[in-house]
Amino acid sequence: MNLGQLLPFLLIAVLIVPMVLMSRKQKRAMQQQQELQNSIEVGDKVMTTSGLYGYVANTSDDATVDIEIADGIVTTWLRAAIREKVSDDVVEETVEDDEAVAEVEETPANDKAEKTVATETPKSTAEVAPPLEQTKKS
Repeated sequence: MNLGQLLPFLLIAVLIVPMVLMSRKQKRAMQQQQELQNSIEVGDKVMTTSGLYGYVANTSDDATVDIEIADGIVTTWLRAAIREKVSDDVVEETVEDDEAVAEVEETPANDKAEKTVATETPKSTAEVAPPLEQTKKS
């Protein structure tokens, strides 16, 4: 077999092999997502695709899940919007970090330079465009 006859087979292999590998990876990811959605139970702590944390309050519907985001506040989400189950440790670390930042901001600084850095907010240079004049056609 010469190189001229082998070239089309090599080109096809170069195109088909990555497509097959990507499709297998995609199928595996879809299967894992489906398993997650089927394993959600009342009381599980979950995170949505938009980053909202909450506890599952109701799973009676096949397409949606009710999530309690605060005491007495329950919202309805599509099951597909559940990104992952999370442990309480992840949320507690975030809260502790926020509390540490609040403590740093509340403590008085020893010199003026540190104080201005802690309390100063960046100024925006954005400007609002003037409204366009609209003329009526008669």
